Amino acid sequence: MNQTLQERLHLTLELQRSAFRAEMSPSLAVRLDRLQRLRAMTAKFSEALVAAISSDFGHRAPQETMLADIFTVESGAKHAQKHLKAWMRTRRMPTALHYLPASNRLMRQPLGVVGVVSPWNYPYYLAMAPALAALAAGNRVMIKPSELTPATSNLMAKMVSEFFAPEEMQVITGDADVGRAFTQLPFDHLFFTGSTAVGRHVAQAAAQNLTPVTLELGGKSPALIDRSCNLKLTAERLAYGKLLNAGQTCVAPDYLLVPKEMVEPLAEAIVQAMQRLYPKLESNPDYSSIAAERHLTRLQGLLSDARSRGARLLPTHQETMTGRKLVPHLLLNVTDEMAVMREEIFGPLLPIVGYDSVDEALDYISQRERPLALYWFGQDALTQQRVLEQTHAGGVTINDCIWHLGQEDQPFGGVGASGMGSYHGEWGFRTFSKEKPVFSQARFAGTKLFYPPYGKTFTALLNLMKKIA
Repeated sequence: MNQTLQERLHLTLELQRSAFRAEMSPSLAVRLDRLQRLRAMTAKFSEALVAAISSDFGHRAPQETMLADIFTVESGAKHAQKHLKAWMRTRRMPTALHYLPASNRLMRQPLGVVGVVSPWNYPYYLAMAPALAALAAGNRVMIKPSELTPATSNLMAKMVSEFFAPEEMQVITGDADVGRAFTQLPFDHLFFTGSTAVGRHVAQAAAQNLTPVTLELGGKSPALIDRSCNLKLTAERLAYGKLLNAGQTCVAPDYLLVPKEMVEPLAEAIVQAMQRLYPKLESNPDYSSIAAERHLTRLQGLLSDARSRGARLLPTHQETMTGRKLVPHLLLNVTDEMAVMREEIFGPLLPIVGYDSVDEALDYISQRERPLALYWFGQDALTQQRVLEQTHAGGVTINDCIWHLGQEDQPFGGVGASGMGSYHGEWGFRTFSKEKPVFSQARFAGTKLFYPPYGKTFTALLNLMKKIA
């Protein structure tokens, strides 16, 4: 009998759901074992992951994969193992005076089966980071990785099948049709990382089942440069943050806001910094390729559009590229009509917008959709605090780029168009848990005084409660 795609996916979901019903509250030992297996799996296949990701990209710097895809998963799992016992503990909660001698406590329970839809830019980390949080919380996990990284997706399916039973965790490979069907499943929670445009469709699909979602999206993350910054240090850190993974990072600085008199000096310093980091591009194993031909075409289109509308393009290297490597460009004299200032770039292109006053720069940011990240460079503490208070962003790094993403003791997530919900560390555990309040009534309880028939006693007690509540 031929099964439809939707039927096959539902059978997989039901397999995991049945297993969850048989073990609705996995012990600490069970959860620690799953995290340890995830770490062992990552260690065993680390070299294979480096090769698969590089194959999918055309070329990906091995060191970037080791840092951004493999170390991040290992450290996240290790952090969860260290703190899991405390995260799982039922907490005693305060009880208002007028309810005593009753008591409150808060339980954290696994939700059930979690669906994870992961993207292509960091294909292992962005699949396994939410998965490890879901496993730590006691859930079962189904992962749909990107069809744009087929070698990595197939490898992950093999890895997971070797280290986990299918009712614990499974990887579902396939094209965009599989992805759409996957998001329509009635998961207990759906976690999506990707573009804002696709995130809207995922949220709509999940809403049909009232499935709660966490959306880790993107947007145009600004770097606001203050006049008090160290120019050379700022240029070096911007160069690294922009060219990591050839700019294919959801929290890469998307554009710079720079005092007008500093635009030329900073642009020159960034070009020099990029040349120091990458003396050459074509034959440099440290410089990554654009992951897909259509993304390379899109980036080239952004450059052409900006040039035709009057932007000044500053290439960092005078090389002719083959394959899918793209020469980094700084773009000056940009305007809001240019596609590069309207779309998330996701590549090694860096527009620079000049400003006169901090007020002007803050207005520029606040008039746009809220970004996933914001960067501020400077030494003026009062201006820094003002920027933090008058902007919204998923997260902020001061005097550097990207590193806030790696903090397991801080939540990571978007706001507005850049996403909803958060994860990492305890925040990931809580995302995939139901925090269930439990109120325990005492044998002799004053609440009986509120039973009908109502009269003067009820009114007097209600007035008393208003005073002490």
